[in-house]
Amino acid sequence: MSYLNELNEVQRQAVTHIDGPALIIAGPGSGKTRVLTYRIAHLIDSGIAPWSVLTLTFTNKAAKEMKERIANVAGKNAGKIWAGTFHSVFARILRVEASKIGYPSDFTIYDSKDTKSAITELVKAHGLDPKLYNASAVYNRISLAKNSLISPKAYFEDVNRLLEDKQNKMPYIYKIYELYVGKCKRSAAMDFDDLLYQMYQLLENNPDVLSKYREKFKYILVDEFQDTNLLQYSIIKKLVSYDGSSNNICVVGDDAQSIYAFRGATIQNILNFEKDFPGIEVFKLEQNYRSTNYIIQAANDIIAKNSKQIKKTIFTDKKEGELIRVINAITDTEEARQVVNMIVEQKNRYHISNDDIAILYRTNAQSRVFEEALKSKRIPYKIYGGTSFYDRKEVKDVLGYLRAVVNPKDEEALKRILNYPTRGIGPTSISKLLKIATEEKLSLWTICENVHHASLPKRTENAIKQFVQMIKLFQKRIANSTAYELAKYIVKMTEIILDLKKPRTIEAQNRVENVTELLDGIKSFVEDDEVDEFSTNIEDKSLQSYLQNVVLLTDLDKDLEEETRVKLMSVHSSKGLEFKSVFIVGVEENLFPSMMALKSKDINAAVDEERRLFYVAVTRAEQFLTLSYSTSRYRFGNMTYNTSSRFLEEISSKYLDLSTQNKTAKVSQTYNKKNTMDKLSTMSKPYVKAKMMANFKASPISMASVGCEILHQRFGNGKIISIDGDGSNKVATIFFEDEVGEKRIMLKFAKIQVLE
Repeated sequence: MSYLNELNEVQRQAVTHIDGPALIIAGPGSGKTRVLTYRIAHLIDSGIAPWSVLTLTFTNKAAKEMKERIANVAGKNAGKIWAGTFHSVFARILRVEASKIGYPSDFTIYDSKDTKSAITELVKAHGLDPKLYNASAVYNRISLAKNSLISPKAYFEDVNRLLEDKQNKMPYIYKIYELYVGKCKRSAAMDFDDLLYQMYQLLENNPDVLSKYREKFKYILVDEFQDTNLLQYSIIKKLVSYDGSSNNICVVGDDAQSIYAFRGATIQNILNFEKDFPGIEVFKLEQNYRSTNYIIQAANDIIAKNSKQIKKTIFTDKKEGELIRVINAITDTEEARQVVNMIVEQKNRYHISNDDIAILYRTNAQSRVFEEALKSKRIPYKIYGGTSFYDRKEVKDVLGYLRAVVNPKDEEALKRILNYPTRGIGPTSISKLLKIATEEKLSLWTICENVHHASLPKRTENAIKQFVQMIKLFQKRIANSTAYELAKYIVKMTEIILDLKKPRTIEAQNRVENVTELLDGIKSFVEDDEVDEFSTNIEDKSLQSYLQNVVLLTDLDKDLEEETRVKLMSVHSSKGLEFKSVFIVGVEENLFPSMMALKSKDINAAVDEERRLFYVAVTRAEQFLTLSYSTSRYRFGNMTYNTSSRFLEEISSKYLDLSTQNKTAKVSQTYNKKNTMDKLSTMSKPYVKAKMMANFKASPISMASVGCEILHQRFGNGKIISIDGDGSNKVATIFFEDEVGEKRIMLKFAKIQVLE
């Protein structure tokens, strides 16, 4: 058992504890996987039959890695343990016991596409509106019910669920649920949720089967226990005997890293585990082997504010390391620029490779400005667990409309939008139109304009005529609209946002945010009045000019062929990963914590979850951690003025390097009651600025003259020191306060208020 020498004292205790219930609280970077795999190896070395050990994980990758590690320690016996995801292990058992629940052993497992197809069929068959009863939305409601152990009958009797469905204009979900369950049974099929739901029913209604598997699985281990939901934990408790004969259960997790409530995970499972299993042994893995001391202490400061938690204090033997850098920028564009400049600095000074750097954000829509800033510096990057902003379907759909309005002969754009949102122009009709265009050597647009010659069904012909009229209506607005005004009008008239909202899911909300971020980017392009030596044709704010900028920007990807890439990802996607240098961006109120959390009915629980998410982000960093935020950004087409996140302010200033901040936005103690005077003194200017901006009113440019004091919508207070150029091309050089410094502004587009 030489492997025990590789463990610290607490790890060794957790590994060698065999009998009875055990809870291993594994802080970030504390060697959790090693402890779990060595514990299983130790069970086998202690004479426990490997086939009596059940290990449940959340990914097949984790299960495979675990078996490989155990094999390195315990040899070939590792292959005999039961290890896999909840779904894979329970599917294996259900195939053996299928007859007990009225299924054949060769039942089909439906993936999400199969499930949505079956639901769509039921919706149509019963005369319900498929636009209201969107398959994804209905599927999510049914999934939530199953994972809460709610049967169709119980669903129908749940007044609150029925009321919520009625408010969402889907009052017959209970009926679809009942019909869907029957359809699956007749088809001898189970969906992913059924693999859990039916497993519970099997154990609940068949005492002989329950006894069989309690006898079989003498030792049960659960990884990432904080991510389990009600149904998963209910099955686990079924498999563990309370009479003491087989209560050898060990769960490993960290309540401070419970961040999947939106998927149904409940932190109460790990918080209540000690109550559920009296006589439990608790092992706290508090030594962190990943991060430097400053990062660890900052993490402790953050999580200490949560109301419900299992108390622990993580520590490290590593040196203090670099202070945590804090960037406060004036705009989100400037934030991205400063972050990328710091990446360049770290690469040059510390020789950090791109692969060792990650930019983490709260919402995927935030990636746009960072992608653009990275491309401008020719730094290759990869969107981890997602798609590059301009490659996201909803973004390409909107851009498709913009391209078609500027150039209706753009066939690729037309093909993309001709039937989006759905207007009854099917793929067969589009193929016919394309064939005619090829044969007659005409553009697809020309064929659409003369669709009465195409011999299509009358309904399809009318839909194409309406589409053509719509595009021509948009074209009439080009001359008298900015790129933003026209894009906003197009998105509204095509009802793209309404179409994206239909599923009523987190993913749908993300897609809506991406479209609004695209519009915000267009508005930023239109209202950018700053001039520098790299500016080209700043006078042109047309839709054509914007599209050209986007094409040139995205085309830079072809030049970025360096093997290593900076990682961009949401904080949720970063869980379980680590990087030498981490940038957490957009650390602002209403962004991180999110606006949704701050408007939640249970705001304390919602903010606690956001704080755990921030804790996860901070503890991804090994050597360098940078936190950034901007005091203004476009959101939903409006300029918003922001304060730093409460999470940033919860970190002791002795761990922070504030040298990169603007003097007007030093990290305050806004949420620390002991520092009320500090709050008033350090936050007065930002709040005064926000108040002034709320009353901002642009002055006629004719009022601008050398020597006058002005207020700029983005840069704040300043003084005009010179004006050069003629007519509409006049450029003012303005010196701004608060470390903004000197800026050259094109007066034609300037958003300034001349102060009396």
